[in-house]
Amino acid sequence: MELAATVRRSPDRVPAESLARRVRTPSLLLWMALAIGAVALAAYFDEQREFAAALADFAGEQTALARTMGTALSSQLVQTDASTLPVLGVSDTSEASVQTRLKLAQKTKEFLLAARAAERPHLVRLFVQGPFGLGLATSDGSILRSPPIEAGLASGASWLRLSRRDAASLGLPARTAMAGLAKVDAGRAGLWGIAVVASAQRERDREVFAQLRLALSVVVASGLVLAFGGLALRNQRKRMLLSQELAVASVQSERNERLVRADKLATMGALATGIAHEVSTPLGVILGRAEQLLSRSNGDERSRRAVEAIAQQAERISGIVRGFLSLARGESPSMRHVDPQILGNVSVDLVEHRFAKAHVRLTTAIATELPEVACEPRLMEQVLVNLLLNACDACRPGGHVELRILAEGQRVAFVVTDDGTGISPDAAARMMDPFFTTKPVGEGTGLGLAIANELVKHHRGTLSIAARQGHCGTRACVELPTATEPIDA
Repeated sequence: MELAATVRRSPDRVPAESLARRVRTPSLLLWMALAIGAVALAAYFDEQREFAAALADFAGEQTALARTMGTALSSQLVQTDASTLPVLGVSDTSEASVQTRLKLAQKTKEFLLAARAAERPHLVRLFVQGPFGLGLATSDGSILRSPPIEAGLASGASWLRLSRRDAASLGLPARTAMAGLAKVDAGRAGLWGIAVVASAQRERDREVFAQLRLALSVVVASGLVLAFGGLALRNQRKRMLLSQELAVASVQSERNERLVRADKLATMGALATGIAHEVSTPLGVILGRAEQLLSRSNGDERSRRAVEAIAQQAERISGIVRGFLSLARGESPSMRHVDPQILGNVSVDLVEHRFAKAHVRLTTAIATELPEVACEPRLMEQVLVNLLLNACDACRPGGHVELRILAEGQRVAFVVTDDGTGISPDAAARMMDPFFTTKPVGEGTGLGLAIANELVKHHRGTLSIAARQGHCGTRACVELPTATEPIDA
């Protein structure tokens, strides 16, 4: 059932991984595009912020120049005769007022001509606004009107940004321009306004070139990211395909191993069934002959005990054969609540003569007041006998084997340790495989531990074999649930 479930799951898992890969690839590309867009937007807004700061610094320079010019104009106007006149009014049309205005206009013209050196053709222009509201005087003697500049001077602004149309109306290129503004008090000559207007053409061109460089950088970076991202996706796809092939190969290998193991178990079951069937006939003969000999013992106590021992062991073999046949037919073992100490003592009694013959010391360490275990006694005794005999065979004369029984939580552990030749990790991993043995040819069938493992599994227990840590030899451990757990769980 487990093998069939694995085979059923394997084909479904590959398309699912392929579908996940097809879903992940567009998502990764989308995230890459979003990341590139986010970086481009961040760089664009940062460039715009830097350009705005550059324009503000440029406007500040014009404001400083306007204030310097305003100071010079104020000094020149204050030194004129107009400073001794009454404060001029816009609606004053007297002869004296007209003469004063003419003098102020002349002084303004002289100032503009003197300040003409500060102007740069088509880049920087200087404008003066008198207290009469007639417009903006220029160095070429013309009067221009600029509502934004006049409004800025009236509001007391220090600088303002002019549109392309406003810049063109002032004789500058039709590009963004910055105007630095200053108001000066010329005493009785009134309040005068100074405007220094400079074209931001160069700054704007630099900003355009910066945007082009930014766009080119984003395009190049995007191309590199997409190229490397494509290569990474291609390599990732190759790795995933390779991983998928390895996974399929692993599943196939695992399936083949399980098929081989299932075939070996089936062979072992058939072999055990055949042996059990063939052994049952001579066992019946042995029991029959033992009963005949028992009736003819004629009071010979020694002969009677020997015949009874033969009959008991023959009956024991018959019980074990019946247990194997039941398991081979798929039946559950007949569980009983048994004292672990009795299981250990009976198993030790059955193998003592083999240990004595091999000159290997056998000791036991059985804890007191152990909880009962649920098992079929004869089958579990056979498991312990098998483990003890394997430990005996692994020891040289003078060696030592110990059977230790202890409680571990809700389970009872039967631990067999020896100080023999030990076992490698690879061999320990295969010890329960049918027909695998580390013994010389002719001395082992490779079925003892495989049968013992199946018996332990039928009793809801576990069998483990490994090398002893820090010591020479091997450690085999059987764990069975205590009788407090439900038998039919």
